[in-house]
Amino acid sequence: MTVKLAIVYYSTYGTNYQMASIAAEAAKAAGAEVRLLKARETAPAEAVNSQDAWKDHLEATKDIPEATAEDMEWANAYLISAGTRFGVMASQMRAFIDTLGGVWGKGGLANKPISAMTSAQNTHGGQESTLQSFYITAMHWGGFIVAPGYTDEVIFKTGGNPYGYSHTQGKDFSDDVKAAIGHQTRRLVETAAKLA
Repeated sequence: MTVKLAIVYYSTYGTNYQMASIAAEAAKAAGAEVRLLKARETAPAEAVNSQDAWKDHLEATKDIPEATAEDMEWANAYLISAGTRFGVMASQMRAFIDTLGGVWGKGGLANKPISAMTSAQNTHGGQESTLQSFYITAMHWGGFIVAPGYTDEVIFKTGGNPYGYSHTQGKDFSDDVKAAIGHQTRRLVETAAKLA
């Protein structure tokens, strides 16, 4: 059975979009069927338009489909990526998650492997609490959390976060960063294939 991976991201300025894109390539290379999807922008237009980088990123990614409950039913694995806002995932991702009650209610999110990534403006900007709080949601779904742990040396080279890759805004997407995202994604795909 093919691994059907929904990579759902929310990105204000493009960091989590880049992370999700790297993951999508790694997942395809590992044999998964991938849907790269974004959580809908819920911020008021005046807020978005007040920052050129935000507005420009929204325009640059306008052709990427918005995630739906149907995408979540289709998938047999999930990779979620969203920036940290005050120690939890950005409200746009939480708003998407809040639309999934119907799918959750009929068991459509259960028994699927899940992994997550995040970013923040600084190294200790809440990345770990963001990932841990999302994994509480995954437990409510009945999902199987597939964190990278310390299963590859590259985890130590990119900050040592065992919960999921976390990027500090403004840092380069180095080969080590791409390797860490790739490792986490392959681990998720391999786990999904075993479960499937």
